[in-house]
Amino acid sequence: MNITPASSAVLRNPSDIPGLVSFWDFQEAAGQDRVARAGKPYRLREVSGPVERVEDGVFGPYAARFTRESEGSLAVPRAECPDLDRHGPDAQVSIVAWIKREPTPPDEQWRCQAVAGMWNEHGLRQYCLFLNLRIHESAEQVGSHISRVGGATPGFKYCMDAAIGASPVPFGVWQCVAITYDGTDARAYLNGRLDERGDRNPYRYEGGIFDGGPGGADFTVGAVARPQWVDEQFVAHGSVVSNRFLGLLGGLAVYDRALSDTELAAVFLASLPFS
Repeated sequence: MNITPASSAVLRNPSDIPGLVSFWDFQEAAGQDRVARAGKPYRLREVSGPVERVEDGVFGPYAARFTRESEGSLAVPRAECPDLDRHGPDAQVSIVAWIKREPTPPDEQWRCQAVAGMWNEHGLRQYCLFLNLRIHESAEQVGSHISRVGGATPGFKYCMDAAIGASPVPFGVWQCVAITYDGTDARAYLNGRLDERGDRNPYRYEGGIFDGGPGGADFTVGAVARPQWVDEQFVAHGSVVSNRFLGLLGGLAVYDRALSDTELAAVFLASLPFS
């Protein structure tokens, strides 16, 4: 299902759903902080390059565009967004994003794409909405990455704990993607419905979310930080911005609890026109 662009539509606000932490609509121009329009007024700042504004929006005439050429992403420093720091054995979270993907260059089709979350691959992983995780025989689907340990999954080189949907997220059309975690199960959604995939979605993952403490991950949008790659392996020192999302972001909402299937359908409907 494609989302009808909202240039002439009357939209309901995602803040109608209880538990909203922050909602951004990305109407600001490049070079400006993106300030949440509802909930906590957290300010997303540009990191490593500009994030341009384009005329093709969902909750207004504009959207933010993330490209490989600009290498820009957005972030709120951890100390400035305490309510986005979802952690602990009883932690819950939901992320909803309205995206229009752009084709991935052939030399990057293997790379996963981080849309938004509190996720730093220096052993400081908490939660993140990903696309194209390329694990567990997946490609191009929504991924709900959750970590209770911060680092790689024990016994593996990478974090392997994620709910992964069954349906590839298409390019060139607006889509609503979402993840939830309720302390027991992670889930991945596409256009307001649980994109079921056996025991991979929902994915049983008990134990809560890692607490990164004062030096933990920032809340990042459009990319995450990871260690440098040297001699075909990650090294503990150094940092690069990687796992870039490529495309348009028309809206982003984070909630402090796991939304239900009914609520995710309602949030999706917030991006459709009403008479």
